Amino acid sequence: MTVTTAARASRPVGHDPLRGGLRFTAELVAWVAVPWALWPRSPVLAIAAVLLLVVPPAVFGTPGDRPGGDPPVAAPGVVTIASVLAHLVGAIAASWVAWPAAVAVAVTVLCVAVVISEQRRWRVLVGRGRGRGRGRTDDRLAKR
Repeated sequence: MTVTTAARASRPVGHDPLRGGLRFTAELVAWVAVPWALWPRSPVLAIAAVLLLVVPPAVFGTPGDRPGGDPPVAAPGVVTIASVLAHLVGAIAASWVAWPAAVAVAVTVLCVAVVISEQRRWRVLVGRGRGRGRGRTDDRLAKR
């Protein structure tokens, strides 16, 4: 049996299983909670909200920030951060409207945990992190 010491491909900052998992869970909660809260008022608005939450992050993103490759349309890091914040605000607000208080508290705690865990990634996305001023955005986002 041969053992190699080849280095694994590095992940962008903030995409380890814990941070990425927290962020994805909060986004998934937003995708469910926002239309759930809006449906009784307007099904059309609920569907539009889902599209607004899902489509822009799939199309726009910061080059080098996605482990699976670059987005179709490059956007500055602040756009990526705004997208995450929109999901978090939507998840919190909709959970308080649509679900029991205990669930809304859990969603709020999850979203606060995401904000705390995202700080390093957000600093890199706005150019204040490690690698500042050293070329392309994806160079700053790659773990060294």
